[in-house]
Amino acid sequence: MRFQTPLIPATLIKRYKRFLADVRLPDGREVTAHCPNPGSMMGMSDPGLTVWVEPNDDPKKKLDFGLRLIEQNGALIVVDTSIANKVVKEALLAGTISGLQGDVRSEVPYGDNSRVDFLVENGAAKTWVEVKSVTLSRQRGLAEFPDSKTVRGAKHLGELSKRVAAGDRAVMLYLISRTDCDRFAAAADIDPTYAAAEIAAKKAGVEILVLGVDASADEVVVVPAQ
Repeated sequence: MRFQTPLIPATLIKRYKRFLADVRLPDGREVTAHCPNPGSMMGMSDPGLTVWVEPNDDPKKKLDFGLRLIEQNGALIVVDTSIANKVVKEALLAGTISGLQGDVRSEVPYGDNSRVDFLVENGAAKTWVEVKSVTLSRQRGLAEFPDSKTVRGAKHLGELSKRVAAGDRAVMLYLISRTDCDRFAAAADIDPTYAAAEIAAKKAGVEILVLGVDASADEVVVVPAQ
C-alpha cells in the first residue's frame, strides 16, 4: 500500500486523548495530528520520537495531518492500525499469502453482531480471517499482542472458534507492524483473558498466522514472517 501523499518527518511532542498527537514539523510549526490507534501505544509515545505524518487537504477532515509511522531505534512502526487491513487485503487480492487464495470479501457479518475482517472463499470452502496489528515490543525481536486489555479481541477469537465448529476454516492473522521484530507472543501479563482465549481458540482449531511488514515513508507491504 502506497501512501496517497508523501509522508513528512516530524517530532512527537505528546500523544493524548488516544486519538490526538501534537507534533513539530521540520519548519518549526506545531500541529495536531490524528492518531488512528485505539491501543495504549506502550513504548511509542515518548516525546522527542521521530514520527511520520501524512498531510491532507480534505475539508471534511478536522485535522490536516494523520500520524502513520513512528521511528524508534532505527525501526519503523506502523502506528495507524487501519493500514494493517489495507495491506493484508492487497496481499489477499494478489494471492500472495500462502494458503489464503480465493475470492475475498471484507467486513462480512458473522456471529453475535460481529463483522469478520475478511472472508476468503474458494469454491465451497470458506476461510474466516481476523487481522490484528501488532506494535508492542518489550523484548528485542519479540512482538506482542495486545498492548492493552481487549474484550473485543477475545470475542473475535470466540467467533472464529464457532466457525470452525460449523465446519469452516478460521485464521487469526497477527501482522507484526514494525520492522525490528520477527517473533510473536501473546502478552498474557497485560490481558490474561485474551491470552486464555487464544489458547482455547487454537485448541478449537483456529489457525494462527503471523506475518510481518516492510515499511517506509513511501509504502507498507506484507512480507512473510522470518
